[in-house]
Amino acid sequence: MSKLKNKVAVITGGSAGIGYATAREFIAEGAKVVITGRNQQLIDEAVSKLGSNAIGLRADASKISDTDDLVAQVKSLYGKIDLLIVNAGVALQEQIGEVTEEVFDSLMDINFKGAVFTTEKFIPILNDGASIIHVTSVSAYSYATGTSIYSASKAALTAYSKSASVELSGRKIRVNTVAPAMTDTAMIYKGDLGSEEVHNFLKEKIMPFKRFGKPEEVAKLITFLSSDDASFISGAEYTIDSGASVNAIRI
Repeated sequence: MSKLKNKVAVITGGSAGIGYATAREFIAEGAKVVITGRNQQLIDEAVSKLGSNAIGLRADASKISDTDDLVAQVKSLYGKIDLLIVNAGVALQEQIGEVTEEVFDSLMDINFKGAVFTTEKFIPILNDGASIIHVTSVSAYSYATGTSIYSASKAALTAYSKSASVELSGRKIRVNTVAPAMTDTAMIYKGDLGSEEVHNFLKEKIMPFKRFGKPEEVAKLITFLSSDDASFISGAEYTIDSGASVNAIRI
């Protein structure tokens, strides 16, 4: 397989979950991959499993200075890159009337500000014809108790992504978003949505296929959108949720 042969990719939040699955898929398709994360041990473990075509660099997406350092390191290693997968994110829940500044800042600093400035800082070292994928969420347009600020952060990123697709079109840089629903990663076992009771309810009543998504399924969609097979796709929003976001709740 060689859909991404000779391509260089950066995947933020690439040490686990969707980011890691995407890194593995990219390498299988011939790419060289740089993964990032906040935990050096997890990064090192991921790289050891991904093999010689992966490099891990520590960077906190919420800190613009870290992103500046990341871009400088990637530029030193490769000069320019072809694929930017902006995947780093957090999911925290607080109900309306109980929203705290701490949680608001955490969500916006990583999911929106971090994603925006990751994109902005990498633009100068993107090759013409490059592909940018912003990993958002069905929460950008479907809502649940406790997810108001998380939803807002993903909706904001979606809006930015669509504008970027227009403004970068002169360089033939494609910008798309991938919006998964509940995907079986470590993130969904944390917080108010992480209980077995909630998971069983979601699978039975919300997810038409009666299961959560797999990181590998999302990774294959990201790979398609990153490849030349999607050369005329930009400004698009791809939902990957088995139809959950259009499903009427059955109680």
